[in-house]
Amino acid sequence: MHDEQRQSWHALMGVDLETEPGTYSMSIQRGDGTASMQTLRVVPRQFRVRKLTVSPEFVDPPPETIAQIELDAKALADAYAIVSPQKWMGRFLLPVDGKPSSNFGTRSYYNGQRRSPHAGVDFTGATGTPIRAANQGTVVLAAPLYFTGNTIVIDHGARLFSVFAHLSEFRVKPGEMVEAQTIVGLIGATGRVTGPHLHWSVRLNGARVDPISLVAATTE
Repeated sequence: MHDEQRQSWHALMGVDLETEPGTYSMSIQRGDGTASMQTLRVVPRQFRVRKLTVSPEFVDPPPETIAQIELDAKALADAYAIVSPQKWMGRFLLPVDGKPSSNFGTRSYYNGQRRSPHAGVDFTGATGTPIRAANQGTVVLAAPLYFTGNTIVIDHGARLFSVFAHLSEFRVKPGEMVEAQTIVGLIGATGRVTGPHLHWSVRLNGARVDPISLVAATTE
């Protein structure tokens, strides 16, 4: 009997932070043109709560800052809309050493007011600590934004993006190609912060996903 050679495909799929628990149907398009339907079950998850005190203008922005906030939102939306032919290679690495000091999905209260859930992970560090790119890609944004301070967005390809926020300095510019170990900036305390740290978030096909799960999912 002749055994047919079996083939396998691997796909990376993002489930957004606020996707309701339940059962979903999804269609998988394979590289050979065939497709199959699969069932995805999203289970409930209990998130922690954090209560932070920050400068009042970062909770109730004054009128003169609204235009900048709107421009910032458009700049991020334009970055996330990029569809590039490049693709990351191998495993994603942590951008700094150590364990996160704040977890993905944490319910956040600023000055007693509830705001959007924490869509990334934070790493506490001294101002000036180097930040690595985590994987190869192209810098599509490096600019000071109102809430996230000095912010970098890296396009890893296939609509996968890394965001590094609250930097004290940039070490790259838009259009630059980076590798996993490229130093893209330094830890700082710009924007809405309580102290120096790195905020790292990830967008995959528009979904806000846990960066730590991305590192685990790409481990070879």
